[in-house]
Amino acid sequence: MSEAQHDNLQNADGQDPIEQQIEQQDDVTIISQSVLEEIDNSNAEENEDDSIKEKHEIPMLDYDALSMEELTDELEKLVENEKVMAIKDHAEGIRKAFSDKYHHFIDEKREEFNAQNNEEGVDFEYHFPLKNKFDTIFNAYKANKAKHFKQLQNNLEHNFAVREALIEELKQLIDSGDSNIGDMFKKANDIRERWKNAGAIPRDKYNILWNNYHFHTERFYDVMHLDKEARDLDLKNNLEQKQHIIVKAKELLNEEDVMKAFRELQLLHRVWKEEIGPVDREHREAIWNEFSEITKQMHDKREALYAIARGKETENLAVKNEIITQIEALGTEKIDSHSGWQAQIKKLEALREAFFKAGKVPAEVTEDTWSKFKNAVRAFNVHKNVFYKDIKHEQHENLTKKLALVEQAKSLQESTDFNTATPIMKKIQDDWKKIGHVPRKYSDSIWKDFKDACNAYFDRMHEARNAESSEEVEAFEKKKAFLEELKDFTLSGEHKADLDAIKAHIATWKTFGKVPFNRRHIEGKFNKILDALFEKLSMSKKDTEMMRFSNRLEQLSEGDDKRALEQEQFFIRKKIDEVQSEIFQLENNIQFISSSSKGENPFIKEVQKNIERHKDDLKLWKEKLQQIKNM
Repeated sequence: MSEAQHDNLQNADGQDPIEQQIEQQDDVTIISQSVLEEIDNSNAEENEDDSIKEKHEIPMLDYDALSMEELTDELEKLVENEKVMAIKDHAEGIRKAFSDKYHHFIDEKREEFNAQNNEEGVDFEYHFPLKNKFDTIFNAYKANKAKHFKQLQNNLEHNFAVREALIEELKQLIDSGDSNIGDMFKKANDIRERWKNAGAIPRDKYNILWNNYHFHTERFYDVMHLDKEARDLDLKNNLEQKQHIIVKAKELLNEEDVMKAFRELQLLHRVWKEEIGPVDREHREAIWNEFSEITKQMHDKREALYAIARGKETENLAVKNEIITQIEALGTEKIDSHSGWQAQIKKLEALREAFFKAGKVPAEVTEDTWSKFKNAVRAFNVHKNVFYKDIKHEQHENLTKKLALVEQAKSLQESTDFNTATPIMKKIQDDWKKIGHVPRKYSDSIWKDFKDACNAYFDRMHEARNAESSEEVEAFEKKKAFLEELKDFTLSGEHKADLDAIKAHIATWKTFGKVPFNRRHIEGKFNKILDALFEKLSMSKKDTEMMRFSNRLEQLSEGDDKRALEQEQFFIRKKIDEVQSEIFQLENNIQFISSSSKGENPFIKEVQKNIERHKDDLKLWKEKLQQIKNM
C-alpha cells in the first residue's frame, strides 16, 4: 500500500484512525512531533501538558450484569467525576442496559395489572422513581456532551481558518520570488511548525485542506530545486523521523495491553501524516510498506483479542440459552397453590438475575437472544396470571358469600330473642370461617363490618344474661328460705288433702324461677323432701314415680337444658329396650318347661310374676317417654 493510499487505512471499526481520533479526543490540538519524544519518555504521565499525556483509562464494566440501581449509581459517578467524551461509550452502554431492564420490568408490571383489572377505562400507570433519577442524570450527561461538541465545533472552525491562512501564507512565500534561499526555508519551517500546532478541523474539510497544504508544500520544494543540498537535508531529516516512528511502532507490538498499543499506533499514524514532510522517492514506498506491515500485525493482534472476546461471548450465549430453556420449562409446570407460585417466582428471579450476569453475547444474536428471554418470561407470567385470575374469580365469589353473612348478622344484631338468634349467629360465624379469602382491597372493611355486627349482638346478649343472673340469685334465696319452711310441714293423714298440699308446694317452688347453674344442687334437696313425703302417702308406686318424674322434667325445661332432656330421653329408651329384652328372655325360658307341669310348678309361677312386674315397669317407662315427647 502506497503512502498516497493512507486515507484509505481503516481500523477494525471501519473508521479512519485520524478522523476517529479527531472525533474522540478531549483536547483538540493536533499532536506534534513532541509526541514521539513523550513516547520515549518513561515519565510521560507526569508531564503537565494534557494534550500529550497518556489518556486516563476508565474500565468498561459488564453493564448487562448490573441491576438498575447499580447502573444508575455507576452513571452518576461517571458524570460527576469524568470528562464527558471519556465516558461516551460507558454512558451509551449503561443507557442500553438500563433501558432493556426497565422495559422488561414495566412489561411485567403491565401484565400483572391487566391480570388483576378487567374493568374498562382503567389505564395502566406505574410510577418508578429510579427511572426519573436515571433520566435526570443521563440528561445532564447529554447537556454536557452538547456543550462540549459546541465548543469543539467552534475550535474546529477556528483551527480551519488558521490553517487556511497558513496555506495562503505558504502560497505567498512561494510566489514572492525571494532570492534568499535560507530566509525562505526559515519562513517555510515556521509555517510548518505553526501548521503542526494549529489543532483539529471539521472532518468533512480535512482531506481537501490537507491535500491543498501538501500540494503547496510540494510546490515549495519544486521552487527550491536549485538548492539541492537544502532539499536533500530536509528529506533526510523527514526519513529519520519516519524511521524513528517505525522503531516505536515495532516496540508497540510487544505491548501487553493491545488496545493501548493500538491507540498509540493511531497517534503515530497521525504524526506520520500530519507532522512529517515527504521523503526521497527512492525510500518512500519501502518505508511506507514497512510501517504498513507493522500496522497490519497490530490489527492482527487486535483481531486475535477480539476473537478471544467473541469466544467468551459464544460461551455466554450458551449460558443464556440454557437459562431461557429453564425459564420456558418453569412456565409450563402445573402449580395449584399460592405458595407454590411464590416459590416459582423466586426461581424466575434467580434465573433472570443469572441471565443479566451472564455477560455479552455476539452482536448478531443480541436482539434475538433478548427477544427469546422476554418471550420466555412473558409466557411464564401468562401462565401465572391464569392461576391468579382463577383465584380472583373465586375470591369475588367468596366476597359475595361473606357480604350475605354480613347482612344476615346485621339483621340479627338488634334481636332480643336470644334463644333463637344465638344459634343462628354462631352458625354464621362458623360459615364465615369456612369461606376462603376475598380480594385484599375489601378484606379489612368487610371483616370490620362483620365483626362489629357480631360484637353488637353478643355484647347485648351478655348484658341481658348478666341481668338475668341477678334474678337467678334472688330465686335461689327464695328457694333456700322455702326449704326451711318445708322442714316444719307434716302430713295430716288425710290422703287427698296431703296430696293437694304437696302439689301446692311444688307449684310454689316453680314460681321462684331458675337458680344459677352452680347452685342447682338446691333442686336435689327439694326432690329429697318430696320423696320423703311421697313415701308417707298411701300412693301407688306408679303415681309416686310419675309425680317425681314430672317435677324433674319441669325443672329441666325451666333451665333450658335441651341436652339434659335429650340425655333423659336416651336413658328412657335404653331402659325400655332392656325391660323388653328381659321380658322376652323370661317368656322364652318358660317355653322349655313341659306343659304338664307348668300349672303347678312354683318356679314357673315366680317367673310369671317377674314377667308381670317387668311389664308394669315397661308401661311406666313408656309413659315417661310419652311425657317427654309431649314436652
